[in-house]
Amino acid sequence: MPPNSTLTRVQGLLVGHHNSDQKPTGCTVVLCPDGTVAGVDVRGAAPGTRETDVLSPQNSVPHVHAILLSGGSAFGLDAASGVMKWLAQQGRGISVGAVRVPIVPAAVIFDLGVGDPQIRPDAAAGWSACEKATNAPVALGNVGAGAGATVGKVFGPHLSMKGGIGSAVLTVAGVTVAALVVVNALGDVVDPKSGRILAGARISETSLQLQDTVASQIQGMPTSGVAAGSNTTIGVIATDAVLTKTQAHRLAQMGHNGLAQTIRPVHTPWDGDTLFALATGSSGVCADMMLLSTLAAEVTARAVISAIESATALRLGSAWWPSAKDLT
Repeated sequence: MPPNSTLTRVQGLLVGHHNSDQKPTGCTVVLCPDGTVAGVDVRGAAPGTRETDVLSPQNSVPHVHAILLSGGSAFGLDAASGVMKWLAQQGRGISVGAVRVPIVPAAVIFDLGVGDPQIRPDAAAGWSACEKATNAPVALGNVGAGAGATVGKVFGPHLSMKGGIGSAVLTVAGVTVAALVVVNALGDVVDPKSGRILAGARISETSLQLQDTVASQIQGMPTSGVAAGSNTTIGVIATDAVLTKTQAHRLAQMGHNGLAQTIRPVHTPWDGDTLFALATGSSGVCADMMLLSTLAAEVTARAVISAIESATALRLGSAWWPSAKDLT
C-alpha cells in the first residue's frame, strides 16, 4: 500500500467529509489533537470566516480543537456549530469555569450557483463530518467542501470548470508538512513548472478550449457576471513541528505563495482566499522556519494541483462543468 500522501499523514489529525445527498455541496472537518497551535492568513477581499480573530498571535486562546471548511457561502458557517456540539459531547474545549468551549475556526466557499442555492451545509452537516472523521487517507476531488467547487469564472460562471479538494504532503529532516485545499478560484489553475493551464475559463459553454484568463484580461476582454465573494480558495496547512502562534501565523502566510504559484489571478476582490495553519508538535522537533516556509508553499501548490487532477466533471440539467480529466 502506498504511503498516505494527504493531510492525515500528520500524526493526530483526523479528517471527515459530509456530502449533501440533495446537491453538490458539503463540508470538511479537521479534528485536532489536544495542544494544537493554529494560525490563519486571509488574502482574498471577500472572505467568509468564523473565529479567525482568536488565532491572532496577540490574543490569549492558545489552542484549537478543529478547523471547518465548508460550502454554502456564509450560510455554511453554521456547520461549525455542529462541530462545536460534537466536540462538547466529547468533553473537549477550553475550560471556562464549569464548561468547556471548543474552538473551531472556519472558512467557506461560495457554491450556491451549483444546484439549488437553498441547500447548504448546516449544523447537522458539521456533526456528520465529525462522526466520519478518521486518520485514513483523505478522499479527494468532488467531496466535502469541494463538492460544488468550480474554477475559471472571471468571464462568467457559465464558462467555468470543476474544482475540488486536494491534498499533498512532504517529510524533510524529521518534520512533516501537509496541506488540504478546497479550490473554488475565480482564476485559472496552472502547472507552476510548465505554466500550462490545467483548468479555467473556457471560450464557450460547449467548448473544452481554454482562453487563458490573464492573457485575455491584458488584451482588454471585460469581466462578466461575477459577484463579489462568489469564489474563494480555502485550506489547512499542518505540521508535526513544535510552533508558537506567531510561527503558525507565518506558516499560513507562506502557504499563500503556493496559491500564487498555481492560481492566476489569485487573491482578487471577488475571492475570499483563506489558509489556516496547524502545528501539533507531535514530532517534538522545534521549528526551522526557513524549511517549514518552503515546505508550506510547496505542499499548498501541490494540493491545488491535486484538487484539479482529482475532480470529475459535473452536469446538472443543461449546466456543465468539465474537469481537467476531460482535457486529456
